[in-house]
Amino acid sequence: MATRLPPPKRKKTYHVSDPEPEAPTPTPSIVVQFVSEDDGRSLAPAVNLPANTSREGLEILLNKLSTRDEDPVPFQFHVALPEGPDAKPGAPTRIVIQKSLEADVLNHSSEAFSPEDVFVVYCSPQSVFRVRPATRCSSTLSGHSSPILCASFSPTGNLLATGSGDTHARLWDLNTETPSHVLSGHVGWVLCVEWEALERKLATGGHDGHVRLWDPKTGKPIGEAMKGHSKWITSLSWEPVHINPSFPRVASSSKDGTVRVWSTSTRRTEFTLCGHSASVNVVKWGGAGGPKGVLYTASSDRTVRIWDAETGRAMHTLKDHAHWVTTLALNTDFVLRTGPFDHTAKKPISDEQAQEFAKARYDKLLATTPEILISGSDDHTLFLWSPFGSTGSQKPVARLTGHQRQVSHVAFSPDGRWAASAGWDSSIRVWEGRTGKFVATLRGHVGAVYRLAWSADSRMLVSASKDSTLKVGDVLLCVTGSDVHFWRYRSGI
Repeated sequence: MATRLPPPKRKKTYHVSDPEPEAPTPTPSIVVQFVSEDDGRSLAPAVNLPANTSREGLEILLNKLSTRDEDPVPFQFHVALPEGPDAKPGAPTRIVIQKSLEADVLNHSSEAFSPEDVFVVYCSPQSVFRVRPATRCSSTLSGHSSPILCASFSPTGNLLATGSGDTHARLWDLNTETPSHVLSGHVGWVLCVEWEALERKLATGGHDGHVRLWDPKTGKPIGEAMKGHSKWITSLSWEPVHINPSFPRVASSSKDGTVRVWSTSTRRTEFTLCGHSASVNVVKWGGAGGPKGVLYTASSDRTVRIWDAETGRAMHTLKDHAHWVTTLALNTDFVLRTGPFDHTAKKPISDEQAQEFAKARYDKLLATTPEILISGSDDHTLFLWSPFGSTGSQKPVARLTGHQRQVSHVAFSPDGRWAASAGWDSSIRVWEGRTGKFVATLRGHVGAVYRLAWSADSRMLVSASKDSTLKVGDVLLCVTGSDVHFWRYRSGI
């Protein structure tokens, strides 16, 4: 018997017509004025454009309207939120444009803007290169038999130096991610390592109070230990290459309350700075203030002192902190540390050319701002100083408050536009690098945050915490709100 197919299903009849498609919401036209974040000058005439113009469209438009640069420059855009008497402490102060002015500003929860306003868009140029975010652990460098107490990348980024409680420093080749040399000589913990900006020497300071110099190519010591401190070394800093490319000096600070400036050619102390009455916790060698630059020192006697690096004469004493000053940062730290080396990978062929390259990078950074110093203290505050600015005042430019416990570290971004501070209150705070104005709080760690580091393009920040985690985040995203929880866990310590 043949199989019979079932009859076809009857089509359902709907008595309701299909809904008509919604008409697109009209986009208002707005007036936009592009101004420089550095000095507030107008970058282009005011333009009338649709509010839904994308961030990429704004960047293309600004590059077309600007006649200063022939090559396109990437920009970051933001609009300042109006400051009112009802503003809450720690509230966001700016809106970063990520999508469009309509999506980010007109539809902002503050409802502070309307299409009738003239939108003043602040523009800050970004680096033309971009650092790829870390997504995995590429290798584990094993060799030290005790905890690692300090680490420093070389100016070119090809080598890494680490110091440990096993009395050794080690060099690692980062191209192959393998050990390069073991530096043996200290009889105590190696507490600090510092590269010369031309990568020809490495300085180490130890718990034995000695400063040692090493040849990174051979791993051999350069002469005997430089002795003079009566207690352990707390910090090291090299003379900038644009000041002395051939035989740069090195400065060391110590728990004994002194700072010594060493000649690397004679291996003797040129002079000793003895003005502090307690431990000197940090020394920085800046490029401003004199033909040989200046030395900035921070001490547990609650002061920051500035010294002439040529004569050792005390120039300024900054006394506004109420507790130990434990951390310092200069807006020129990155260009002073990397000297003539930049993202183009050009290598100088002589000391004179290295000095020329380094001087050009230093002058470019300071074209719109003087050398700025930020100090952090156990009094839970930071101060921003500009001792060699137009006013030359010994008074702070700004007092940076908000941390609820001690400030453990502060660091400027490589372009000097941002500063980030870490505290024992498990938070990170981001500040405007030129004014000290609060920008955002980064939360996510559940323990004290000990250390911060910026990527070379100034776009990302990494933090290390007592909670045994590292967290990496995009700073250009974090400035859109006061509290940020987007930080991505990368690796444990």
